[in-house]
Amino acid sequence: MLIGAHVSPAGGLPKAVERGTRRGCRAIQIFNQSPRMWRPTSYSEQDVAAFRGAMAASEIDAVLIHAVYLLNCASEDADIREKSLTSLTHSLRTGQRIGAAGVVLHPGSAKTGHVGQAIERAGETIARALADSEGCELHLENTAGAGGTLGRSFEELARLIEAAGADPRLGVCLDSCHLLASGYDIRTPKGTDAVIEEAVAALGEGRIRSLHLNDSQTPLGSNRDKHANIGDGELGEAGCAAFLSAPGLQKLPCVLETPGHDKSGPDRAEVELAMALRERGVKQRRRR
Repeated sequence: MLIGAHVSPAGGLPKAVERGTRRGCRAIQIFNQSPRMWRPTSYSEQDVAAFRGAMAASEIDAVLIHAVYLLNCASEDADIREKSLTSLTHSLRTGQRIGAAGVVLHPGSAKTGHVGQAIERAGETIARALADSEGCELHLENTAGAGGTLGRSFEELARLIEAAGADPRLGVCLDSCHLLASGYDIRTPKGTDAVIEEAVAALGEGRIRSLHLNDSQTPLGSNRDKHANIGDGELGEAGCAAFLSAPGLQKLPCVLETPGHDKSGPDRAEVELAMALRERGVKQRRRR
């Protein structure tokens, strides 16, 4: 498993590699533009070449791009959907240029509208973004289930993939905090394995492509998206170890998006803790 953290590319794309290296990361995740602005960041060929060179010289083996939070591919507002399409397409094209393992996307929200219709709108928008880009995968992230957010269950993620045409470039990013909050009990190896088996049954073999490791401030089934530092939440170290050591999730990029002990995101100590918990979980499974 390629464990790492979300890092900032402020100061230029190679800075993200530098920050990931300081944290001991094997994978990093970045925003390819400001997460709270529609305006895309344009990277020159020199920027891209510098990033690829920095990656090649580092111990980091995978980079994910997280699409910006403003996107709502399921919006009833045609203007918001069009802006979401433009931003998502730009992220996918940037991902192709820098060799990203995938773009992670919150599928969208029905708000207070009809969920089935929202899934169809999201599927159409996602399909258009894939058609207007090439190469880079798109990973739909499972959600905690608050309000009208889409992707709260494996069945809903499967419907989104189907609505987008079941493109081979479509995958899923599983977030541990969101799984627990939406009612999937991954606090033990047995529980985690059952959940992964359920996911594969609903999504199909090979659709799980990336992971987010976050502890949860809120309990099982709370439907609240509140990340906690690793070991400090409802999953605890045991639950995080169970998730990290699941046989069906190995070799995937796995990034931490925790608040951090100084509120500046995950640091090297937390990345190292996650790596140690994975090893602990694997050893415990071998003794079972």
